[in-house]
Amino acid sequence: MSYKVVDLFAGVGGLSYGFAHDSDFEIVAANEILEPMARAYSANHPGVKMYNKDIKDFSIEDLKKDLGIEKGDIDIVVGGPPCQAYSTVGKRMLDDPRGKLFQEYFRILSEVRPQIFVYENVKGLLSMQGGNLIKQIQELFESIGYTVQKKLLNAADYGAAQIRERIIIVGTLNGYKFKYPKPTHYDPLTNPSNPDGLKPYVTLGEALGDLPSIQSGESGTEYACEPQNDFQRLMRANAPEKIAEHETSKNNDRMIALMKALPDGGSPKDVPEELRPTSGFANTYCRLWWNRPSTTITRNLGCPSSSRCIHPKDARPLTTREGARLQGFPDDYIFCGSRAEKHLQIGNAVPTFLSRAIKDAVKRCLKGENKDDDNDITILEPTLF
Repeated sequence: MSYKVVDLFAGVGGLSYGFAHDSDFEIVAANEILEPMARAYSANHPGVKMYNKDIKDFSIEDLKKDLGIEKGDIDIVVGGPPCQAYSTVGKRMLDDPRGKLFQEYFRILSEVRPQIFVYENVKGLLSMQGGNLIKQIQELFESIGYTVQKKLLNAADYGAAQIRERIIIVGTLNGYKFKYPKPTHYDPLTNPSNPDGLKPYVTLGEALGDLPSIQSGESGTEYACEPQNDFQRLMRANAPEKIAEHETSKNNDRMIALMKALPDGGSPKDVPEELRPTSGFANTYCRLWWNRPSTTITRNLGCPSSSRCIHPKDARPLTTREGARLQGFPDDYIFCGSRAEKHLQIGNAVPTFLSRAIKDAVKRCLKGENKDDDNDITILEPTLF
């Protein structure tokens, strides 16, 4: 018997990835309003009932009608409403249309009543409204009987080749005890002694090193070499013969000259003045580091003028496939729509390695394997890293 999962604000399946790839869980339904994202989710999860519609039009009545699911039949709800939903505090939050997305998440949670829910959002949620908002959200979940915890987790701590911090709120019913997963990786730059015996962060070079070198306006379909490490082996476990989505737009000559002049991890202040852009922020037009994890990637991962996204060695921004790898999506993962829509699907996702860690923590919780004197837990299944 598998634990049943409903995936809200599903995107292309980043937050639920770990659950989708563990036979102890079954994702029975997902909701996603954007059609290209919903199409991509279904392409990668053909057995999941996808509801491609506004969350306000989705309810347990859909699950009853289509799947025969009643209140209490779902074990886990996962999802993270976009942060634009958080604009008011306290009771006003549910009456304010700007809080509608959170209201709908709360409504569905009330209707379904899972044993555990996992709620993900941006780090900034911790400081919104001077910290009062996160407190109000927690109290709202507690008002319907959930024991609620929150913690900031960094995907790099669990094997992602990317620094990406997310607040993870978890609620449980009926005395279930949830413990957050212990990190499996550490940053050797800030903690060279590694007293806990963890593995070093996976670097961008380790994640992307087997992909072919291409320049602005080019594409590559042949791997540069055999997999060189466990990360690359995992990404290529079921890969097609030809690499998909490894291509870039053509940039103008001035932009290419700027990108060529950037050193590893460099910014415009590191290049001759005549090459520097006339506008931009401190983290724009910047090159990534080869021997460090990527910084947080965004939907603009293919735009040099966006947050740091220029390849460490080639004079170009990241490709779709490179962005997918930095989020932990394997090379056979499918994205749909235009390039901009694919980059939105990737940039909005939760890294799959963080999902795996959360999934293992949820499994241990539901199996009753957490004790009162536990602190954080370790990953149940051995990882490749």
